[in-house]
Amino acid sequence: MRLRQYSRNPAPVQAAGIAELLSGRLRNAAHTVCIVRPLFLFQDTNMTWTLIDQCPPPKPGAPAPDNPFAQRRFLHALEQTGCCNTQSGWEPAHQRHDQGALLPLYRKYHSYGEYVFDWAWADAYARAGLNYFPKLVTAIPFTPSMGPRVLDVDTAAALPAMDEWIDTLPHTCAEHDASGWHLLFPDTALLSRFAEPEFILRKGCQFHWHNRSYRTFDDFLQRMTARRRKTIRKERRRVTEAGIEIRMVEGSEMRADWLQRFYAFYHSTYLKRGMHGYLTQTFFRALVTDLADSVCFALAFRNDELIAGALFFHDQQTLYGRYWGCIEEIDCLHFEVCYYQGIEYAITKGLQRFDPGTQGEHKVPRGFEPVATWSAHWLAHREFHELVRRHVRQERAHIDAYMAEAETLLPFKAQDS
Repeated sequence: MRLRQYSRNPAPVQAAGIAELLSGRLRNAAHTVCIVRPLFLFQDTNMTWTLIDQCPPPKPGAPAPDNPFAQRRFLHALEQTGCCNTQSGWEPAHQRHDQGALLPLYRKYHSYGEYVFDWAWADAYARAGLNYFPKLVTAIPFTPSMGPRVLDVDTAAALPAMDEWIDTLPHTCAEHDASGWHLLFPDTALLSRFAEPEFILRKGCQFHWHNRSYRTFDDFLQRMTARRRKTIRKERRRVTEAGIEIRMVEGSEMRADWLQRFYAFYHSTYLKRGMHGYLTQTFFRALVTDLADSVCFALAFRNDELIAGALFFHDQQTLYGRYWGCIEEIDCLHFEVCYYQGIEYAITKGLQRFDPGTQGEHKVPRGFEPVATWSAHWLAHREFHELVRRHVRQERAHIDAYMAEAETLLPFKAQDS
């Protein structure tokens, strides 16, 4: 069975009607629920789609990306282990530019695993009698981290390649029966190619840790007020007093039995929210074989039993926190495994930044600072595009105020804040 096709020339919808549909729904989009049809309905054998392995290889001399998520082997692992395919709703349709640039592209049949919440937009489309899905997305699946979104070339070549891609947007969306295109978490250089009103520029907020030339974790704490230093030391002491030993394990050192147990931890985190994890067990196995030099784990043991863990990626500059889970809730263990161990690792390795993932105001009093993230959106239905753009501009004012307030809550001494 196929989805009803999105009309390439959608019938006019009264602007007032669209505005009414959108009103009040975009302010809290993260909590707006849109019912998605079962994934087995989203199969369209008439469409062609391009796996990463079907794309021509990088040209000789192509730069090797430092960012672990911008590497072909990461996308390859997602596709070869069943995480990105028609059944998962992340259908690869990658585009290759004549000059060698590769644009990761997916036909999406839902908005899960994106971390830029547009369920309210989809709901408004449905109420207007239009299809929001499928849509086209350029992103790193399941990875809310800023970085390159044009691969296999340097920045100088990536920008004109993106410009050419932008020129083809109406044709490409029509070809895929897609309601629009969404660029998620691009780096600042690529973001500069997008401007309103042609695109909807949506602002988000994350909390990152920055290395101020620290030599030790205590150096980091010295920037904080006495009260916050005391609190963090108390949190770390609680974990030790609970008989917990933390080990940082590189990908090449990860034992098979530990990895199997970590996979159970990963799913337990989602099950607590009534959800199922996106990633397969074979994907995690691929990480410690094909990307072992880019991953590490913080593992928590009690009496030599592995009871909790967190997965990190890293490059030459940045540590990226991704997944966490446990089999027992222990006071402050989450903070220790996901944040404090990551900070210590970044200091030891000389990394300049620690991106622990999306959301989480609880990171602020632990020294993680607000950082703006962005996405760019193009909707084929221009009435909807304009109304969504206006709502997003209003949303941006709330994000700005939220970030400003977070700045006032940082734990650093006045002269260092």
